[in-house]
Parts: sequence; C-alpha cells; structure tokens
Amino acid sequence: VNKAIATIENLAPLTKDGPAIAIGGPARKENRLYNAYYILQGGKIDTVILKHHLPNDHVFDEKRVFVSADICGPYRVGPLRIGSPICEDAWYADVAETLVESGAEFLLVPNGSPYHRAKQELRQNLMVARVIETELPAVYLNMVGGQDDQVFDGASFGLNPKGELAVQLPAFEACLQTVDLEEHDAGWHICPQPLAKQPTPAEADYHAMVVGLRDYLAKTGFSKVVLGLSGGIDSALVAALAADAIGAAQVQCYMLPSAYTSARSSEDAQLLAQNLQVALATLPILGPQAAVEEVIAPFLPDQPPSITHENIQSRLRGLLLMALSNATGAMVLTTGNKSEMAVGYCTIYGDMNGGFNPIKDLYKTRVFEMCLWRNANHLPWMQAPAGAIIPAHIIEKPPSAELRPDQRDDDSLPPYEVLDPILEAMIEGEKSFEQICAMGFDKKTVQHIEHLLMISEYKRYQSAPGTRLTKKAFWLDRRYPIANHFRDACDT
Repeated sequence: VNKAIATIENLAPLTKDGPAIAIGGPARKENRLYNAYYILQGGKIDTVILKHHLPNDHVFDEKRVFVSADICGPYRVGPLRIGSPICEDAWYADVAETLVESGAEFLLVPNGSPYHRAKQELRQNLMVARVIETELPAVYLNMVGGQDDQVFDGASFGLNPKGELAVQLPAFEACLQTVDLEEHDAGWHICPQPLAKQPTPAEADYHAMVVGLRDYLAKTGFSKVVLGLSGGIDSALVAALAADAIGAAQVQCYMLPSAYTSARSSEDAQLLAQNLQVALATLPILGPQAAVEEVIAPFLPDQPPSITHENIQSRLRGLLLMALSNATGAMVLTTGNKSEMAVGYCTIYGDMNGGFNPIKDLYKTRVFEMCLWRNANHLPWMQAPAGAIIPAHIIEKPPSAELRPDQRDDDSLPPYEVLDPILEAMIEGEKSFEQICAMGFDKKTVQHIEHLLMISEYKRYQSAPGTRLTKKAFWLDRRYPIANHFRDACDT
C-alpha cells in the first residue's frame, strides 16, 4: 500500500505543465484505508476521491480491505467540473445525484469491472440511468486484462445526457482514445465518433479465455505450456486457446495412451496438432501403469478392474505432465470443463493437475459450440491458423474418458443436453429442487446431480484457477462448505 501511494506521489510532478492525470489507488486517512481515485494536476495531488459504495458479493470483498467514505464532491480540470463515482458508486443513484447537486457538469467513472456474459449490456443500462437522472454526459472507463481468474474486458464508452451512445471502445483491447466535449446552452456534450464493433457472445467468451490464459501466464512468469491431448474435445479446445493466446511454438502437447486409448483418438490428436501447428509427442503409460498395479496388487481386494485402476491411469498422466513441466519450465494446462468440475467427473491429482484451466467455467455443451465457432471464425488477435482447426470427428464422436473398454461419459452421467441445463439452473440460476423439477426434469436425476454437486466441493477447492465467464464461477462466486450434509434429508 505504501509503495502504491508513493508511486502516485512520484507521478504528480509530471503534471506540472499538463495534462492532468487521474489514477486509481489506495488512500490512507486517519489510519483507515480507502479505495480512491487520485486527480494529479499542476505538479501535485490536487484531489483524492474516496469510494462510498463497497461491493461485497460475487468476486468482490472490498469491505475486508477498505472503509466506506462519505460521498465526495466534484473537482475541476480546466473549465470543467467533473464528478467521479468510483465503479460501484455508479450503480446507485445517490452518488451521482449528490455530484450533480454539488455542481458537477460531467461524470468520469473509473472501473475495474470484470467480465461475465451480458455484463456490457448491464453496465450500459446502469449508466444510461445515471445520465438521464443527472442530465450529464458520462464516460465509463474500464480496465483491460486478466488477473487470476478474472478478465477485465475494457469496452469503455461515453454517453450523452439523453442516453445516446457517443463513444464505444473495443472489448478486450487496450487502446488510447481522445474524447472531445463541447459546451452548449444546455451543458456539456460528448462529440460523437465512430463506434467500435462489439463481440458476439461466443466471440466474447473465447476472447476472454484467450486473454485470461495469456495474462495469467505472463504475470506468473511462464512463456510456454504443456498439456495432454486425448483426442477428445476438451483438450482440443484448450490446445486451440493456448495456440491463439501465446502462439503454436510455445505449446507442447503430449499423447499419453493406455490400453484403452483407441487408434482413432491418436489419429484425431495428431490431426489436431497438425492443424494447430503445435508439437506433439507420445508417451505411453502402459509400462508405468503395470508397474504401479504390480506394486499395489497385494494390498487391493481380489476384484476386477475398478475406479482405482481407472484413476491410476489419470494420475500417471498427471505425474508425467508435471515432470515435463519441471523439466521444461512450461506450465501444465488442465482441461476439465464446468460440467465435469460440477459433478466431480474428474480425477484429483490426475487430469485435474495443472496451473490453469481456460475452460473451467464452460459447460460441456458450450465446449462443442465454442469449437464450432472457432472453426468458422478467425480474428486478428488469434495467433493459431485459420480454418477448421478442430477435426470434425473430435466434435462429433461421443465423449469418453477411455479409462475402460467401450467407456462413454453417458454411462455415468445423464447426457450433457440434460445435465447442463440442470446444473445451470442449480448454479447460475440458484433454483430450488422443486423449481428445477417443475422445469420438466426427472426427480431422481435432479437428486442425483445435486448430490454429485455437493459432494464434489473438495475437488473444486483443489482445482486450478480458470477464466470466469459466468456470474457463478467456481471459486469466489460460489462458496460452500467442503464437509456438508445439509441436503441429505431434503428432496425426498
């Protein structure tokens, strides 16, 4: 905190001859810590705006760190009196109302607003309400880039007093843009300019996953990744995301076949690697698996191959990938989708091994949709080749972990077309058991899925971070006890 404040103090002299600088940072006042917006001009810190409304839900824990301040008034830069509601302050009418009553002529709203689906529409609707209430123009500034599981998507914009969109900057891209204001008889007005095209929902999700992975790697000191290619759709999408984020030359893939890996899966993985232009090597696990099973055989019940033997395969793959990570300095990417993470259809210390999971908040049905979208779209920020890079057979074949003969995911789970809507209703929708059954789903199926969701909390607590795409991603958005029995007597 002291270093952050000192850095801001050191910036102030640079504004002696203009222009002014506005920058966010912590502020101390009477031994209390505030979330603040510093206005630097004339070679000094001219004004410090303190945040009033502190969010304490979803991914936000500001009340643990900061103290709520009284509402601050406007400040002057040149001829303009500016009011700056800080992020959450603009979500409520009281701060903007106080600012206009105190003489503000323009709203400059700084934000660290993280992405989730439909977030931009929500932001614009809220800001339209503020400008119509105050009859003031506003510029909504948002940061860009990834931080842990959060992605800040930028897409800053400006609104005129009647709610007209006058400025729209690109999403997920840092940029510098001059915004001109003119004074009219009725007050200040933003000069309209060409609006940047905004992404479709699929493009926004994909770009968020690319930015989240790219920036997580950069900020944690990694330039390369390794991952296991199974010939399945999840690892295919993660490989594509990695190649788009950091370039194919920085992506090393491994096929780790067992006795149950089909020849077609190997062919699919090879074709995918060829299309992406990423390196692919094969490390069979037959030998290590036999050695492990021989060592533990005296301690296991005399029974046919079971989940124990299936998980040995997954954990051997995780072991080998982590060893290769240690040897090469590359981060292991794990490839479990949200459906699997929700119901625990994943192996802790096995396929869950890794430093980051780009598709952690993407349900399986959306994985299919995202692969089809990427095959049909190529944009300038994508570093991997264009075209149908994910082979059609990977998308079309029934999902399988290939840990036993003729295994399919729907042997253990409902079809994803059934599973995902139930999970989305439970997690994002926060609907009750009765409400979900009323949607037309089988009662026993809903009970089973809810049970799997609740007992898998321990796995999610030990899972790699991954890009947040929804309002209820696993981690800060959804906090449940690991040891729990509060649903055991319910839903009967």
